[in-house]
Amino acid sequence: MSQEPKKSLEIQEIMGLKPQYFADLIRTAQLIFDPTAGVAGRNLKIDWKEFGIPDNVADNLSIIGQEFQYTSPHIPIDIVWSKLTPETRIWFMENKEKLWQFEEIFPALDED
Repeated sequence: MSQEPKKSLEIQEIMGLKPQYFADLIRTAQLIFDPTAGVAGRNLKIDWKEFGIPDNVADNLSIIGQEFQYTSPHIPIDIVWSKLTPETRIWFMENKEKLWQFEEIFPALDED
């Protein structure tokens, strides 16, 4: 059996994290990287601390958002987890239930 599915299950079971939380995290990372969702002529400067995201976490999520900018947010859990810094993992665990709200504030990448 491959290690990836086993690791994904371990992360979900031990940490109490659902795949949907990871998809919400990727969507949040995409928005942090590009809050304008690629709309030409729009330039937003966001202070992510006002949204409860520390600078070091926003920096980590921005890198992830850039890497997965145009991909589906349903990326394997173990891949996402491996890209999170320890600080981002803690922040994610504390905020996993609220991540969906970022899509309500900013335009979604897959909407016209």
